[in-house]
Amino acid sequence: MARFHTLVAVALAPFLVLGCADAPTTPLSPPLSARAPAAASSRSTIAVQIHDACDPASFDAAVGPGTCVRSGGMKFDRFVAELTKHQEVGAWHFAPPTFNASVGQTIVARNNGGEVHTFTEVKEFGGGFVPFLNDLSGNPDEVAECKALEPDDFVTPGTTYQASISLPGTHKFQCCIHPWMRSVVSVN
Repeated sequence: MARFHTLVAVALAPFLVLGCADAPTTPLSPPLSARAPAAASSRSTIAVQIHDACDPASFDAAVGPGTCVRSGGMKFDRFVAELTKHQEVGAWHFAPPTFNASVGQTIVARNNGGEVHTFTEVKEFGGGFVPFLNDLSGNPDEVAECKALEPDDFVTPGTTYQASISLPGTHKFQCCIHPWMRSVVSVN
């Protein structure tokens, strides 16, 4: 477990410092409208919600200061237990998990949680860049797209990430930190 803390802290430290420097100091709680299934907010955009339920005290103690900036939530040991048992933690998810889009639309993924996430388009689903979470979620192999992230690929709490849809077909998105967080988009 100590090795995991070190790996995650080292992997996320630059992004947490960069991403959380301007983060609000008050806990984030999504409005009721953010909890509803995503729907097109206009013809050109589609909203996706990024959710988690981290407990700041226990996540910060386990992973490092600033890991979780929301109020309340699931304790880190319960998170690990649920991930170990089910290979996913239900509160950590993209909503909706599947949806339709059209070429030319933009997906706007909003982080309503308390942790940093990514909304990364991948060729095939697989592991992210945190080996401990990959192992517990049954995704041992890091996908290539998660090895090539740039600082602006990280979605800090309260911010959004935009992905433009330029080709028809099936598009897959996952979090490169929590690899069970996934969305499949059918584009016509």
